[in-house]
Amino acid sequence: MKSKVTQSFLHHFEAEPLVVFAPGRINLIGEHTDYQEGFVFPAAIAHGIYVAIAKNNLNFCRVYALDFDQEFTFELGGMSPKKGHWASYVMGMCTLLNQAGYPLRNFDLVLGGDIPIGSGLSSSAALSVAVGLAIAKLFSFPIAKKNLALYSQKAEQLFAGVNCGIMDPYASLFGVENHAMLLDCRSVTHQEVKIPLNEYRFLLVNSKVSHALASSAYNQRRAACEESVDILQKFFPEIRTLRDLKVGDLSRVQQLLPKSLFPKAKHVITECGRVHQAAKALQNENLLEVGNLLKASHESLRDDFEVSCPEIDFLAIQAGSTKGVLGARMMGGGFGGCLLTLVKDAEVSSFKTSIKEGYLNKFKLMPDFIEVAVGAGARQV
Repeated sequence: MKSKVTQSFLHHFEAEPLVVFAPGRINLIGEHTDYQEGFVFPAAIAHGIYVAIAKNNLNFCRVYALDFDQEFTFELGGMSPKKGHWASYVMGMCTLLNQAGYPLRNFDLVLGGDIPIGSGLSSSAALSVAVGLAIAKLFSFPIAKKNLALYSQKAEQLFAGVNCGIMDPYASLFGVENHAMLLDCRSVTHQEVKIPLNEYRFLLVNSKVSHALASSAYNQRRAACEESVDILQKFFPEIRTLRDLKVGDLSRVQQLLPKSLFPKAKHVITECGRVHQAAKALQNENLLEVGNLLKASHESLRDDFEVSCPEIDFLAIQAGSTKGVLGARMMGGGFGGCLLTLVKDAEVSSFKTSIKEGYLNKFKLMPDFIEVAVGAGARQV
């Protein structure tokens, strides 16, 4: 992909570019905890977005998307990002960097990636990070990684209309090969944890479904968490969010919250606990425990937070009963997307065959399989 992007740049703009790469990510555990300032456990992957860039002597910027075979031009002094258009991610980052006081000049840019569309591997954050890093490298702007992550998050929120958290751009920037990041979404700091997969690997099963109620359900779940905090602060005045409560507080929390709210709060509280347990299990090279935590996370997302769907639940059950699988859980916002599985290398082929047959028979859909390797963070290549 680096070669394709470079050759495309030479073809379109007849100049030698600087090239950067920003990876996508998986989230091992810690779902729907970020907006309660909780803990997440992402890892950068080898799939990602490549950006080639060079200065130009024009009065406007030219950008070309290899994946869409589209060129777009804009003026740095007159950008108007359009929701849903790929160029909005480029203009959004330019806007944020301008506002931060970095003196941008006109440039040419080509972008392309190898993240499967709709896979939940955070291609949008990788794109924002890649564009931001490319501009920083091209003009020698001394932008700290954390600031670049925050600019990427803000650009997505303001110019792509995505109310995203810090996890995705942060994981893309701070990733370390063969390591996950135990990320505190309140302090925006992390601890690196080595992933000793040995004879196992992470394999994503793409359900090929995306149910329409995902966005409205997300807003409802977020509102339920915030309402729970408002109620609980009267009895736990020291808490700011649900992340400040422990599993040992659950019995009292259950007494204080309405039945409609308690399960959602329970998920966030127990999921934050599972993040720390998973980190400890990896440090102890206990993959069996990691697998058990994946299962527990899925059950909580399905039963307490209610963000799963029949297709994903079917895949989780199928995976759980297949030889060589230590654990599986839905990954991402919910109501479709991918199942993250921890599978023994020697059983991957038979696992794929079993899952394909069962899923096709049940839902008349053929799932995709995405083998993900944990890789390094964004960098010049």
